[in-house]
Amino acid sequence: MRTTLTIDDTLAARLKQQAFETGKPFKQVVNDVLRAGLESSATASSARLYQLEPASLGAPRPGFELDKALQLAAELEDLELARKMEMRK
Repeated sequence: MRTTLTIDDTLAARLKQQAFETGKPFKQVVNDVLRAGLESSATASSARLYQLEPASLGAPRPGFELDKALQLAAELEDLELARKMEMRK
């Protein structure tokens, strides 16, 4: 298939250098590099998934229910705003 492709200057220079060094046509080098990249990305997706080991952060402080996270966030924000207002006096 014939198509027009815009390649970064640095990549084009590396591809031309590889074509020169191997004695292969530029078109063949581009196809080989694209093929290798696609094959390696296909195998990379089958790699082992990263798994995070959970760590305990301890028990919550008394008076805070973790079931109500939005309420907790609002209370902490209110405390911080009150602290900042006290500093302005």
